[in-house]
Amino acid sequence: MYYIIETNKSFSQASTDLESAVKQHGFGVLYVHDLGATLRSKGIAFDEECKIFEVCNPGQAAKVLSTDMRLNMALPCRISVYTEKGKTKIGLIKPVQMLSALSKDAALVQVAKEVEEKTVQMVDQAK
Repeated sequence: MYYIIETNKSFSQASTDLESAVKQHGFGVLYVHDLGATLRSKGIAFDEECKIFEVCNPGQAAKVLSTDMRLNMALPCRISVYTEKGKTKIGLIKPVQMLSALSKDAALVQVAKEVEEKTVQMVDQAK
């Protein structure tokens, strides 16, 4: 269900490279949640780094929403760059498995396949 790779890059460099890869694949970065900084700003001891990139391809999102508006709750796609025990990782929840759990519509599964292919390429490129 997950696609996670480990990279030798720093957290900062992997984050920058992911953002670039997202744009090169025709998606946009809607927002970046710096979860590590947010937790620390609330006084929580959190030693790891974690940025969650909300990414979207408007054309693909429109296909999903025009078929089943309830699926807005599964959008946008999220790709995370994070550290775990000194290692930098980049990962996502695979869209096909996630969407298949929410809908049996074959057209939506096809959209999810296309999105999954692109998001995996983004992760691999950022590695």
